[in-house]
Amino acid sequence: MVGIITQKGITVRQGDSFSIRLCFKDEKGYKNISGAIISMQVRNIDGSLLFTKIADIEDETSGYATINLTPKETTIDVGEYFTDIEIKDAQGFVHTIYPQNINNVAFFKITAQVTE
Repeated sequence: MVGIITQKGITVRQGDSFSIRLCFKDEKGYKNISGAIISMQVRNIDGSLLFTKIADIEDETSGYATINLTPKETTIDVGEYFTDIEIKDAQGFVHTIYPQNINNVAFFKITAQVTE
C-alpha cells in the first residue's frame, strides 16, 4: 500500500491500494463521530467528478475512520487531479478537513506503474 499524503496533496501509484487513516480530536480529546459520514472526492481539472469514496468508521467513540482507496479508484490516467475530504456530522454540519488550509485545494496525483 504505497502512497503519500502531505499538506498539499495525495500521491498514489496507478493501480495501487492506499489507506488514509483519520483520527478526530478536539480540545476535550477524541471526538465521537457517531452518525457522521466522511467522504473524499476526486475531480478532473475541469471539475468533473471522477469518484467519491466514503470512509469506513472503525471506532465511532474514539473518532477513528479510514478511507481505503482500491485499484478501482487508482486505475485512472497518470496525472494530477483535485481532491478534498469532508465530514458531515450527525447534526448535518459539513466541515472540510483536508486540506486544512482554507485557501488551497489539494492535488490527487497518480504516478506511473511498471508492473501491470
